[in-house]
Parts: sequence; structure tokens; C-alpha cells
Amino acid sequence: MNVSAKPSSIEIEIHGNFVDGREIEAGHGAMLDVRNPATGEVIAQIPNSTAEDIDRAMKSARTAFEGKAWGGMDVRARARLVNKLADAFEANLEELYKLETLNNGRPVNETRAQLSRLPDFFRYFAGLALARRDAVIPVEGSYLNYTLRTPIGIVANCTPFNHPLMILCKSLAAVLASGCVTVVKPSEYTPLTTLRLAKIFAEAGLPPGVFNIANGLGQSAGKMLAEHGDIDKLVLTGGTEAGRIAGSAAAKVFAHQTMELGGKTPVMVFDDYDIDRAVNYAAFGAFIGAGQTCICASRHLVQASIYDEFVAKLKAKTETIRIGDPSDPATQLGPVISARQRDRVLSYCKFGHEDGARLVSGGVAAKIAGHENGYFVEPTVFADVKADMRIFQEEVFGPFTSVTPFKDEADALRLANDSPFGLAAAIRTRDVSRAHRVASAVKCGIVWINDHHRLDPASPWGGVGDSGVGRECGTESFDDHFSVKSVMVATGDAPFDWYRDTAGQRRLN
Repeated sequence: MNVSAKPSSIEIEIHGNFVDGREIEAGHGAMLDVRNPATGEVIAQIPNSTAEDIDRAMKSARTAFEGKAWGGMDVRARARLVNKLADAFEANLEELYKLETLNNGRPVNETRAQLSRLPDFFRYFAGLALARRDAVIPVEGSYLNYTLRTPIGIVANCTPFNHPLMILCKSLAAVLASGCVTVVKPSEYTPLTTLRLAKIFAEAGLPPGVFNIANGLGQSAGKMLAEHGDIDKLVLTGGTEAGRIAGSAAAKVFAHQTMELGGKTPVMVFDDYDIDRAVNYAAFGAFIGAGQTCICASRHLVQASIYDEFVAKLKAKTETIRIGDPSDPATQLGPVISARQRDRVLSYCKFGHEDGARLVSGGVAAKIAGHENGYFVEPTVFADVKADMRIFQEEVFGPFTSVTPFKDEADALRLANDSPFGLAAAIRTRDVSRAHRVASAVKCGIVWINDHHRLDPASPWGGVGDSGVGRECGTESFDDHFSVKSVMVATGDAPFDWYRDTAGQRRLN
């Protein structure tokens, strides 16, 4: 459904929810504006789903899960279909990356590079579906014990604004390959590519009800989805507090949970590493996606012997980054998602000043000609940051990083682990022994040695502490979409009567 209303400057698309393989009007909830963050203009409207809308999407998903078209599909047919969906995704890449750039403001070069990898997530999980085997378990006595795994059911998925399709696909690929179904609540800021992908997949042959979308605000539609009595698994990527609220709701129905929440990634730079390369990785890690990523390189811990040189070179590098229209291939840094997020980033600039850190670069809103109403922030670096400062401890979620000196390996680890978060960490060193030592000791779920931001559909992704529970990607994610049934078969033929010869029985069970 694309009903167009035409204001003075641009065309606004009016969207509904996506249920039973098509876009439908939602109930009586208020309509929400979707804005282009580079201009501040409204580009679409979506419904804030009501309880009735959520229930309709859930009932559709349950019908699909239990129906013959999807629930009765054999594993090889399903794997072929998932590979066909990957092909359909790939055929529509250009439309999708342009739409995603329009909707979330990420520079088009970044969006193209990210989205082009996503079809392989579906191909990887289709391969896991074909390769999966149940277990035969050696047990005592004359018994055959084996397991049966069945798809867990309905996966409720709340996705964020920063990487709308990538984070969706990390979950969706496993959902479809395992035979589960999903109801997705995309971020109210960035629903457009999720709606478009659902239509592409429906046209490619995905049965109705397998991939439904309920739009709306997190605190209303998202909450109602998480606490719905019919969900079997909750997947959420977002802030730690949102995870606590949604996770508590889903726990009431004993739903499985996978949550990737906040982060405050420490990057430990040792003095044996090439400093120019370290600076290049620092800029990439901190400012890609306008820093709006849970694995943003937000805390640079730099050995004291190279600290001053690192700070000076990072300042110079940061000041070369081209800020502007995200649809322009020359742009290297786009806007943050909203005025609210821009103001949040700027508030942390204020905290940095108040707490005594030294501003090295940025720290203010950026003014872009022709995009005066866009939500741009200059890439920001604070130095001389201490562990008790707010900008060291709290997630900013913008183009913002801090630099802190350390003395030795033990000091670097002390600073790195001084955080309630534990999603990712990075190490810059040429010392192989040190690299593995530090990787083992740092408290997190993902470690990059001499790299940053790298992910792969085969590599488990998730954190510890306030960064969440569970893992996406890899066999860990795939296996968590199944219920496991143990089948115990007595293969012996000896007579049995517990109550006739109780004293002579060797064991009760």
C-alpha cells in the first residue's frame, strides 16, 4: 500500500503494516512521521500499531507456522527457497541501499558496502539447514537415545535504526532457514527498507504470514509485541534499558531471548603497532555510520609512549573527514538519525568539558549548505579522559570518541574492563603472545585484533554484562531457533516388573 500525499516539497508515502504477504492498513493508532535525517523533511508516515494490530500479525504468523505451505515444507525445499530469497535480495540491492541511505542518513558508499554482503547471510543459514544433524547419545544400558529438533515457533524481532537491514537479516536468515516465522517491529525512524524487503520476499515466493511487520513506537508497539503471550523467542537490538524492559516482559511467557544491547568498545593501542594505521582504524571504528553502532570505537586506550603523537594524528585525520549529503558518493560522514540524537551527542560534548577532558576536534553541530535542517554533528575527539568521566563510562551513540593513556598491559586491561558493558573490544599490537593474552582477559563477546567492525554470518555475535544475552550469527544462533526433544528407546527384551522384584532392581531410572 503506497497512498501518496503531496506537500509543497516532496512526496510522502503512507504505509501500513505488512501481514499475510501484503501491506495492510493498521487499526486506529496515530500515524508517525518518518524523516530524512539529512534534511529533516518528512518522507513517509507509518502507523503506531495497536494491541489489535499486534494480535493480528501474531495470529497470522501462528497460522503460517502451523500451516502446510510453510510448516509442512521439507528442509531441502526450504533451503532452496531461502537461497531464492537471497537472489531476490541481490537483484534489488541498488533500490535497497538508496532507500536505506534516504531513511537513515548513512553515506551511500557505506550503505552499498554493507547491504551487498547481506544475501550471503541467507545462503549461509540455508547451508546450515541442509547440514544440520540430530544427535545419537551414548547412554548406559540397552537403550538408543537420540534427539529431535523442531522449529521453536514465532520470533518477535525489534530492530534499531542504525543498521535497519543488516540487523534484521542477522535474525531473519536464521528464522527462515530454521522453519520459524517472525513478526518484526522495525524502528519507527527507519521502517522503509524492512517494508520493501518483505514485499520483495513475498513476490519471490515466501508464503504469507512467515514474515510480518507491525510498525510503531518501541514503548507501545514494541512493548506489546514483547509481552504477547504467543511469542516463542524475542530478538532485540537496542539500548540496555529497552532490553531490560522487553526482556522482563518476554520472560513472563518463558520466551527464549537474544539481545544485543549497549556497548562502550575499548580499543587498546600498544606502542609496537604502526601509529598511522592505528589512527586510520580509530577514525573508521569511531565514525563509520556516524558512530551510531553498539561496537563504535568509543574508548581509545593508548600506551603513554605514543599517546601525544596518536592524539595529534587523530585530530588531523578527523578534520579531513568530509561531512555532507549522504546520497553524494564524496560524502564520508552523514547525519545522526534525529534532532533528539544530535542533542544527545552534543550533551556529551558538554559533559566532557564539565568533567575536565580536553576537546581535540569537533564538539559542535555541523552546518551543511543546502541541508540546514539536517541532524549533523562534527566528528568529535576528547583526550585526557579519565575512567570516572561520563564520556568514558556512558554510551554516546554518535560520531564521538575519547582517548586515555595507559602505562602497560595490566593498566590497559584494567581500563578496558572498567565498564558495565561487554560487547566488543579491539587490540592493536604486533606482539602475537600479547594479542592472545589480552583477547582472553578482556571482558566482552567480540574481539578484533588489528581490525574493527568485521563480522561474518558464521561468527557468533553478542556480548556479556549490560551488552545483552545470546548470540546472533553462527551455529549458536541457528541452534537457538529449535526446541530439542530427547527420545529414549529401550532396545533390550528382558522382562520388567518393578513391583515384583523391587529389591533386586539395580536402579530406578
